[in-house]
Amino acid sequence: MADPKGFMTTPREEWPRRPVEERVRDWNEVYVPGALLPIISRQANRCMDCGIPFCHEACPLGNLIPEWNDLVSRQDWRAASDRLHATNNFPEFTGRLCPAPCEAGCVLAINQPAVTIKNVEVAIADRAWQEGFAPPRPPDRLSGRTVAVVGSGPAGLAAAQQLTRAGHTVAVYERADRVGGLLRYGIPAFKMEKRHLNRRLEQMRAEGTKFRTSTVVGRDIGAAELRARYDAVVLATGATAWRELDVPGRELAGIHQAMEYLPLADRVCEGDLEVSPLSAAGKHVVIVGGGDTGADCLGTAVREAAASVTQLDIYPLPEAERDEDTEPWPTYPKIYRLSAAHEEARELRTAPAAVADARLFAASTLRFTGDPDGHVQALQLVEVDERRRPLPGTERTLPADLVLLALGFSGPDRGDGLIDQLGIALDPRGTIVRDDEFATNVPGVYAAGDAARGQSLIVWAIAEGRAAAAAVDRRLSEGASHLPAPIGPYDKPMRA
Repeated sequence: MADPKGFMTTPREEWPRRPVEERVRDWNEVYVPGALLPIISRQANRCMDCGIPFCHEACPLGNLIPEWNDLVSRQDWRAASDRLHATNNFPEFTGRLCPAPCEAGCVLAINQPAVTIKNVEVAIADRAWQEGFAPPRPPDRLSGRTVAVVGSGPAGLAAAQQLTRAGHTVAVYERADRVGGLLRYGIPAFKMEKRHLNRRLEQMRAEGTKFRTSTVVGRDIGAAELRARYDAVVLATGATAWRELDVPGRELAGIHQAMEYLPLADRVCEGDLEVSPLSAAGKHVVIVGGGDTGADCLGTAVREAAASVTQLDIYPLPEAERDEDTEPWPTYPKIYRLSAAHEEARELRTAPAAVADARLFAASTLRFTGDPDGHVQALQLVEVDERRRPLPGTERTLPADLVLLALGFSGPDRGDGLIDQLGIALDPRGTIVRDDEFATNVPGVYAAGDAARGQSLIVWAIAEGRAAAAAVDRRLSEGASHLPAPIGPYDKPMRA
């Protein structure tokens, strides 16, 4: 603990964002370049180095937060990088994309603003790359065993890197033309520029991980062939089966799933397209769904110069502070949060009908109506109570040329035939069933990430990949593994 009084004398400061009018004109990250480093040592000094650091428990990776906070406060960036990378393969991803349950579990957060753990994390990660503290770590020797990882999202990449470093020969299969899963085609560049992903992938290639893109396992290569070719297979395909909205008018043109819309914007940023075929330019956009994916659609539509953008959230407007009775510390509370996209929408007044920023809370879709050509023209909604029951007399209509459904995901997509070809058992939710060792009902086949856990956070995906890699390594090494297993397959986030 570098400064015993830091938590009392230093207020919380966060990485400042660029002015809204500036950042909505480009796809660069929303933060002011170089503005984090001058404040981060002071913020690390606010850490109390608690005897029982609940931030450890709140983070499924078990990040050694007080340790690297202390090292940053002392300007020992190399040691801080070592402690950070000891538990997290990709801190530059989580430091930008994770909603930071660790900060909700910070002991200081009982009665003060929490330590800026997420900002400290990303500062260490970026400094590590800048100073060369994250070189490739190829294994000293190869085991002679082979592993196929299906899916290159954070769970698949974490599993692949851990297994490669353990000495196994690993090939990652990705159905898209580039590696990264939703990190590549799903997360907008204004939240994380793809250079961070590309840099980490080059590290993995230098360590020996092989990547097979544009390959649909189950179609381009049969599941049986894959199983026969490798000693073990890790399924990390994600939960990409999106939820539908079964209301009148759903068949109209102009209504799309969020994950049909967002990847096209990412492809524009990659240079594959000049303009997205689903561009929101000049359109009245309504986003159905109040989560992070909906916010990503919001920020994207704003940058595409939509005529208006409104986001519907079926939940009521959250309170500004934690409800200690229903969501006590150190659980992650549902409070009103203003993401960068919502801040942009609020300042630009993209949704004149909205109460707060661009969101209409406690709102449920009744139906869509279209024009004579069969294209969506309007969305009719109704306000609902806390049990989601419609409130009579609250119906209203919003203009809608483009509707984006951001309702979450129910499990892995079965359209490629992989799960059925292997005979993988699924639970009633549609996610993959596995045992205490992350193993499926098919010998030699393991499952990690959202495909088995269900839709979750990036930190849980990375933790799943690390833990599944340890289980695979134990089998291939006949019971002995030095790889860490931060979680079990049935572990859950802290809840009241």
